[in-house]
Amino acid sequence: MWIGIDDTDSPRGGCTTWVLTELLALARDRGIDLIGLPRLVRLNPNIPWKTRGNAALSACFGRGRGPRQVVGEIAGRAIWSYRAGRDLPAREAEDWERAAWNVVCQRSQRDVPGTDPAMVSSPRRMPARLYWRAVREIVPTADARRIVRAHGGRLRAIGSGQGAVGAAASLAWPGRHATFEAIAYRIPDRIGQPRKIDARSVRTAQSTYPDLFLCWDARTRRLLVAPHTPCPILYGLRARTPMAAMRARRIVRSEPVERWVLFRTNQGTGDHLRTIGIDALAPRTSGRIRGRVGAPPHSRPGGHVTFPLVDAKGRTIACVAFEPTKTLPRVARLLDVGDRIAVWGSRGIEPVLRIEGIEVQRWSPERGPPLPPTCPRCTRPSHSLGRARGYRCRSCGARWPPEAARRATRPAPLPPGAYHPTPSARRHLAPLGPEAPGDALSF
Repeated sequence: MWIGIDDTDSPRGGCTTWVLTELLALARDRGIDLIGLPRLVRLNPNIPWKTRGNAALSACFGRGRGPRQVVGEIAGRAIWSYRAGRDLPAREAEDWERAAWNVVCQRSQRDVPGTDPAMVSSPRRMPARLYWRAVREIVPTADARRIVRAHGGRLRAIGSGQGAVGAAASLAWPGRHATFEAIAYRIPDRIGQPRKIDARSVRTAQSTYPDLFLCWDARTRRLLVAPHTPCPILYGLRARTPMAAMRARRIVRSEPVERWVLFRTNQGTGDHLRTIGIDALAPRTSGRIRGRVGAPPHSRPGGHVTFPLVDAKGRTIACVAFEPTKTLPRVARLLDVGDRIAVWGSRGIEPVLRIEGIEVQRWSPERGPPLPPTCPRCTRPSHSLGRARGYRCRSCGARWPPEAARRATRPAPLPPGAYHPTPSARRHLAPLGPEAPGDALSF
């Protein structure tokens, strides 16, 4: 049986990943096995009513068979995951679903307005098209309810039912392209107090296991593994492989850990992005747009940089590189008219693209005003006869048409390639890719 949950937290506290760990503990105590890894699925980052990171959670439960491995520890006891399993008997599945919903209700921040927990249970995953819509668009609640019913699932919800979209979408994630995160949780009595994590040990863990990502920002000297909200999470180690995340956890020195669980995630996959034209970039969506720079970049107060991008159909959109991204404004200032680039990012209500990355595909080879041609006989620069009248050599009187003007050549300011924000400014879903060429440069 698949169970997906969403919208159990609030800006004041709580955490949906922690609620899922409560389900894992309850399943273990009832003799129900975890099949595969629990899943942490980030959805459309532009949703206006999201709590924090817009994550939904899901897991598969049944009777495990075949190899198993430890993927967590709660209350001093291991959480085992089986590679395969079979369905629960009908009566037991019904009892388990009811018990799981009771836990979701009890552990949610229901006393805070805007917290509308939802749980979807289903014998099978939801169709992948629901995930692709939910990670890129705004999905009406009615659509999610209809899809759940059509595929034999059951929805339980409180309040507006908005959490139904995330709960169902977490069951629709195909999961083929994935990263992993080992999340450690605080002792309940310490929630709300300053977190104690040794930054040097985190840097050591990242250098020991290069598959870790977004642990430390050397530019801003910020620790990225810990949230800044009064939630149960102590830290999370994100990695390209599950073993790197679990082994690195042993290196990190911190305050006592009450529990930890390894999640399979879509973080760092760039799933929220698709290559589109400017006309297809709807409000509160994200995309990747190719085009050319339409005018010189303009620096704004605060260190932000704006420039127009023109796509293949001649449509134009204003792009903004915000100062907190560090790398992107510095790259944007080097752009000039005619440069071929691809940018990815998101837009709100206004038709402005907030850049999350820049790929320089081809620098324009020319720059600056036209220069008079050099006379081949006298080897001296000619002079202009006036606008659109051409040029003449002062020594020998030779003439040239306006088209003979030459332009100053422009050396490439930076190597072509993709440039990402500084780690502390990257979104959860932002694509990882290879190391950005600019990461090693001193801007």
